[in-house]
Amino acid sequence: MNFNCWFTEIHNNNISFSVRVKNILYIGKSKYQEIVVIDTYDFGRALILDNTFQTTERDEFIYHELITHIPLFTHPNPKDVLVIGGGDGGTVREVLKHPVERVDFVELDEKVIEVAKKYLPKLSCKIDDEKVNLIITDGIKYVAETDKKYDVVIVDCPDPVGPAKGLFEKEFYKNVFKCLKEDGLMVQQTESPLYDLELIKNIAKYLKDAGFSIVMPYSYPMPTYPSGMWSFTLASKKYNPLKVDENKIKEKLKSMETKYYDEEVHKGIFLATPKFLKDAVKF
Repeated sequence: MNFNCWFTEIHNNNISFSVRVKNILYIGKSKYQEIVVIDTYDFGRALILDNTFQTTERDEFIYHELITHIPLFTHPNPKDVLVIGGGDGGTVREVLKHPVERVDFVELDEKVIEVAKKYLPKLSCKIDDEKVNLIITDGIKYVAETDKKYDVVIVDCPDPVGPAKGLFEKEFYKNVFKCLKEDGLMVQQTESPLYDLELIKNIAKYLKDAGFSIVMPYSYPMPTYPSGMWSFTLASKKYNPLKVDENKIKEKLKSMETKYYDEEVHKGIFLATPKFLKDAVKF
């Protein structure tokens, strides 16, 4: 069935983003949210949760490469990785390009994974890999209760509303710090620097208060997210991403396919952090 219609994400009363839709592939509800998959003319298939873009086939590689390869190349030998959120599977796919031993994949909404497996196979293709341990539970509860220790924690979370709000609060970061090994590090999706600067400032403060010695945001273009400019924040107990040997990254990348990330992006993305964002978090 073909449609000549548009999907519009309304960010606020003054700003929205629209794409023309080829087909509506899926509409349904889980106990947490509305889930929609559409096929668009310019961005391919798109996952939409509660009327908000989560990922699209055309630009997902930017997000997923930067949330995974920055921390996994900053840590010299990551073996045990925890991924919180990211039910579409894109982050898990990128993590498994590294020689990790285990990935604990914690996702609250099992229905998102089910839908992604059916309609977004380019992203979800590694969810059933033998190295992946899928845990359906609340990530906030998981880090508070687990006794496991990880080299890297990746928080691929949605916006800070509803069940995800607690992923941006002080107690959560204390618990992430606790479940990292003594040289561990984490990275989290931290919204738009243009629209959510106060939130990013608070996150940086919470991370420093939790005990992380290195806290560094990095921004990047994301066409389908509000403002087109998005951010991650890396927090590390020991390793500084700017001190990684670029030649080692380049050598490892010979056996790894990436479209956005390389050894120059690894350092350049921090060196090119906009002044207003650096000033806000004082790094």
